[in-house]
Amino acid sequence: MRRKDRELTGRKNIEPILQACKVCRVAMISGGKPYVVPLNFGYEWDETGLTLYFHSGLKGKKIDALRANPAVCFELECEHGVIDGGDVACKYSYAFASIIGEGVMQFAHDNAEKRHGFDVIMRHLTGRDGWSYSDAHLSVAEVFWVHADSFEASCKRQKPV
Repeated sequence: MRRKDRELTGRKNIEPILQACKVCRVAMISGGKPYVVPLNFGYEWDETGLTLYFHSGLKGKKIDALRANPAVCFELECEHGVIDGGDVACKYSYAFASIIGEGVMQFAHDNAEKRHGFDVIMRHLTGRDGWSYSDAHLSVAEVFWVHADSFEASCKRQKPV
């Protein structure tokens, strides 16, 4: 990370970004070209590290790309806002908090793994547990996840007025 003054370290500083973000952009290669998609997600952060969970339909460009090459990069950001520079354009900036990482996407092999992934996603998006998923619904959905091989977080905060 070039700007060490913006680097966030430690779970207590990074997890609020994960909690605030509801969309994660996942970058992959499709047909030899970069391809990025915004996805709703859920996460687990335990002693093995950070894992992000996603879902989609069974077919499509994203699924084809991930199955052909599961190496991905991901990005989440929040806390947006223009930082006023007054009358000098070059003094303007933009506030943000972000996480960028990489890893290898894995797909659920059975309904138990799909249910677990959906539980993680729904807990993050709604704050609730206790969801149920019929086998019929699971049969038309993919659940996949990336365990972050590495990630870093940074922020630039608005200055108090």
